[in-house]
Amino acid sequence: MPEHVPAAADSEALPVIGLQKQLDREPAKRSTILSWAFWDWGTQPFNTVIVTFIFTALYLTTDAFLPADVAALDDEDPLKLRALADLASGLGLGTTIAGLLILAIAPVLGQQADAAGRQKLWLGIGTGGMILAMLGLWFAEPTPQLFWLGVALVAVGTVFSEIGSVNANSLLVSIATPKNVGRISGLGWGFGYIGGIVALVLVVVFYVSDWFGISDDGGLPFRIIAVGCAVWAIAFTIPVFVAVPEPDPIGKPSRRVGFLRSYALLVKDVVSLYRSPSTRNTFWFLVASSVFRDGLSGVFTFGAVIAGSVFGFGFIELVIFGIAANLIAGLSTILVGRWDDRYGPKAIIVSSLVVMIVAGIAVFALAGLGSMVFWVGGLVLCACVGPAQSAGRSFLARVTPAGREGEIFGLYATTGRAASWMSSALWALLIAITGATLYGVLGIVVVLLAGLLILLPVRDAR
Repeated sequence: MPEHVPAAADSEALPVIGLQKQLDREPAKRSTILSWAFWDWGTQPFNTVIVTFIFTALYLTTDAFLPADVAALDDEDPLKLRALADLASGLGLGTTIAGLLILAIAPVLGQQADAAGRQKLWLGIGTGGMILAMLGLWFAEPTPQLFWLGVALVAVGTVFSEIGSVNANSLLVSIATPKNVGRISGLGWGFGYIGGIVALVLVVVFYVSDWFGISDDGGLPFRIIAVGCAVWAIAFTIPVFVAVPEPDPIGKPSRRVGFLRSYALLVKDVVSLYRSPSTRNTFWFLVASSVFRDGLSGVFTFGAVIAGSVFGFGFIELVIFGIAANLIAGLSTILVGRWDDRYGPKAIIVSSLVVMIVAGIAVFALAGLGSMVFWVGGLVLCACVGPAQSAGRSFLARVTPAGREGEIFGLYATTGRAASWMSSALWALLIAITGATLYGVLGIVVVLLAGLLILLPVRDAR
C-alpha cells in the first residue's frame, strides 16, 4: 500500500506554537535546564579546539603537512606562503562540502525525528558521529598524503555536529516558555563558550608542561588533544539523554513517510510556510538566518587561521586569544539573553551583525598595523557571535509550530553552525584568486552584510 504524504497545512490556519504549550505546565527544573546546557559544554571543544583554535590552525594548515622541501623554505618565501594558502583553501573546500551535505539532509532528518518522536535518538547519532570523527583524527599524521584525511574527518564531524545541534535545539521547546526562552538559549550558548575556555586552558597546561614529556614527533600532542576532546564530549553529553524530555507528542500530526519521500513533504511544508500569512515571517527568517549564520560560522571556523597566517600568532598567543574570545563570547551571550526576552531577538541580531561588519572591515583594512588590530577586532567579533547565535535560536523557537520542532530547526541548520558553504566558498575563492589569506576576511564580511540586508524586513518574533 503506497505511503501517504500528508497535505500541507491550511494556509490560513494559525499554527499552535510549541512554546505556547509550555505555558500551562510547571517550569522545567533547574537541573533539567543545566542538563540541556551541558550538551553545548560537552560538544564545544570540537568547534573551539578542533575546528578553530588548535587542530586546524596550529597543525592541519601548517608546514607539518607540506612536502619536506617546501617546509624547509624560509617562512617568507612566496612558494611556501602559497603552499600554506593552498592548505587553508583545502580546509575551506572540505567545510564547503560539509555545508552542502547539511543543506541536503538536516531538514529531512529533523522531520524524521519529529514524526517518530525520537529527537534524542538522532541527538545520539549526531553526537556519536562527531565523537568518532574526533577519535579518527588520531590517524591524521603529519604527511601531505594524510592532509585530506584530516580535512575529511573535520568535515564529517561538522556534519554530525549539526545533526546533533538540530535535535538539541528542538529540545529547547520542551524546557522553555515564551517568557524565558531567550535566557535559556543564552545559557546554553554561554555554557558552550565557557566549556571551550576550560578545554583551551587544559590545552595550555598540556603545552607549558612540555606535553608532559610526550614527543612531538608525528604530531602526537595534537592527535592526543583530538582524542581528549572526544572523551570530554562523551563525559559531558550524557546528562541531556538522561534528564531532558522530548517535545510533547500530544496533538502532533502523523507525518511518517519514507526517507526519500520526505523531500516531497519538505517541499510542501516550505511552500506552506511561505504561503500562509501566519508563518511567512518564519520562512523569511529561515532565509535570512541561512545567510547570516554562514558568516557567524566563518568567523570561528577561519578566525584562528587568519590570526596565525596573517598576524603571526604563535601557539601561546593564539590559545590566549582563544580563551579571551570564548570568555567574552560566553559572558556576552548569557547577559544578552536577558535583553532578548526584553527587547526581542531581532534587535539583538541586527545590532550584532552591524558591529561585526564594521569590525571585519577594520581588521582587513588595518591589518598592516600589526597583531593589536586582530586582538581588538577579533574580540569585538567574538563578543557579537554568541548573542547573534543565541537570539537566532530563540527567534525560531518563538515561531516554530508544535510538532515540527526538528524539521524547522533542521531547516535552520542547513548552512551549519561551525562551517558553511557560502562563507567557506568565498573564503576559498578569494584566497585562490589573490594568493593571500587576508582576503578571506572579505568573504566573511560579504556574507554577514547579505544576511543583515535580508533580515531587516523580517518582523520581530515577540
